Amino acid sequence: MPHEVVVLALNDVVAFDLGVPSQIFGAARDAGGRPYYRVRVCTADGGPVRTSAGFAAVPDHGPEILAEADTVVVPGVHGGAALEDGTLEPPVAAALARRRPDARLMSICTGAFVLAAAGVLDGRPATTHWAHADLFRALHPTVPLDPDVLFVDDGDVLTSAGVGAGVDLCLHVIRRDHGSAVANHAARRSVMPPWREGGQSQFIERPLPSPAGSSTAETRAWALERLHEPLDLTRLARRAGMSVRTFTRRFRAETGLSPAQWLVRQRIEEARRLLETTDLPIDQVAGRAGLGTAASLRQHLHAAVGVAPAAYRRTFGAARV
Repeated sequence: MPHEVVVLALNDVVAFDLGVPSQIFGAARDAGGRPYYRVRVCTADGGPVRTSAGFAAVPDHGPEILAEADTVVVPGVHGGAALEDGTLEPPVAAALARRRPDARLMSICTGAFVLAAAGVLDGRPATTHWAHADLFRALHPTVPLDPDVLFVDDGDVLTSAGVGAGVDLCLHVIRRDHGSAVANHAARRSVMPPWREGGQSQFIERPLPSPAGSSTAETRAWALERLHEPLDLTRLARRAGMSVRTFTRRFRAETGLSPAQWLVRQRIEEARRLLETTDLPIDQVAGRAGLGTAASLRQHLHAAVGVAPAAYRRTFGAARV
């Protein structure tokens, strides 16, 4: 049976966020074209809700379907008690109380305010749109907020940054549930990249010079083709035609990461791809991904996803999907 996803639309819901789960999860299918997820939308009282785009949304369901959900998604909102004083209107609280105790919870953008107001995020890492970080911290000081990342995966509770980061989160969940091949296919169906580099810190408004030819994008693309080679900072800066200092500054401004952090992340992703799609021995996967040895791969992969390479392959290898 498809995994049941229920989207809880509240008044003043962000219209883009509301459509993301249906689009992204709906694109996840097996080799026979069968959907991995069924996505339905409900409201707290079964009636229509206002959207941020100036029209009303009329869902097909009321809150009773929350009891059937394997995953509940709360899209962002542009108003309401959750953003005003950190509380929930009684119908919203009653609706959320209908969910199963084992249901996975997800929020997009300011939907994190709703989860926090419900007490779900107390003591758990979370994120939301960077522009609302100060308000979130003021309303929910017990939640360790990280406004620099695109999403936070804390197991059964996942939160994302603003708008487009909801796409990143849904693709991440598909990747976690069914592996990279399925997530990559869903991304292609939606004409989206399977993952984006860096965190939301790169999108925070601040004055940044951008003279012609100053981008590190070409060098990053060049490096992705050579992850198995030694790629020290000097070599990357020389390729970009910049000093090491300038290259490092611009690289961080564009990606939200240092060159070394970015390289490790890309090499881990390449190792994951090879583990999922090939039968190469672990040491060869490590070498092709630029992580050196099998021991180094084990260390980096365990730090990134919490499992060893062999266990990761058993879970996400091609035979599974």
